[in-house]
Amino acid sequence: MSSPQYPYPPQAPPPAYLVPPPQESNLKTALGAGAIVASLVANCFLLYQVHELQGVTAHNQEVVQNQIDTIKENSTVMTAAQKKHLEELKDDLDAKTRQANLAASQAKREAVSYTDEQAKKLEQQNQQTSQAVLQTNTALSDVRTRTDSATAKLADVGTDVAGVKTDLTSTKADLDKTKSDLKKVSGDLGITNGYVATSAKDIEELRRRGEVSIVEFSLKKQKTMQKVGDISLQLEKSDPKKNRFNVIVLADDKRVEKKDRTVNEPLQFYVAKSLYQVVVLSVGKDQISGYLQTPKYQNR
Repeated sequence: MSSPQYPYPPQAPPPAYLVPPPQESNLKTALGAGAIVASLVANCFLLYQVHELQGVTAHNQEVVQNQIDTIKENSTVMTAAQKKHLEELKDDLDAKTRQANLAASQAKREAVSYTDEQAKKLEQQNQQTSQAVLQTNTALSDVRTRTDSATAKLADVGTDVAGVKTDLTSTKADLDKTKSDLKKVSGDLGITNGYVATSAKDIEELRRRGEVSIVEFSLKKQKTMQKVGDISLQLEKSDPKKNRFNVIVLADDKRVEKKDRTVNEPLQFYVAKSLYQVVVLSVGKDQISGYLQTPKYQNR
């Protein structure tokens, strides 16, 4: 960078008082010349100072210019970095904006899909609820109809109950009569073992009570034993006119002969520790009929 050029200042003409008149002396001429020299020296010193000042100014201008250039360069670098950073921020913002838009679109689609699905479910539930209400109303109507029918039937049942009570009274009377027909009779062992049936009706009454087990039989006179329940019987002799008979009992590996027995007489014997009894209800020619009575729960 070139330094500015400053021209030398024009020299002013010497004052009039310095110009010696023709008539002045040489002393005044010498003084005037000295003053001129002094002025020239002063001017040279001033020029030197101006030159120095110009050099310092030029140096300062160069330093300032360098600083300005450095600032410009730094400013250019910073501007480029900032621009790049701004571009990166813009790109990142654009990317995030696109992602946000995509997420918003996906969320919107999912929301619409979920809303449609829930709407369909709600519609189905409404249909099911309507059907359930319709079925409930139908069931209630059916219940009312059945209730009315049941009320009418209850009225009929009330009438029937009155009839049943009458029948029960009659049945109780018949039962009391049946009980009176059943008798407690001592057996041939001298043991009174409950009631003894003397007819088919009495046998049914004993069964109905459930206190004993009944096995009916009909024996004919023969040479072999006949199985009756868990025992065996054999008819040896029968006398229809006198209603008497002889019979052999095989029970618990023991053979017992019951001779000259009569109808409705309990023939008693033990099987293990339980008391059994045979009751003959009728005697015919070479045959007898009756029942075997055993305990419901036997002692072992």
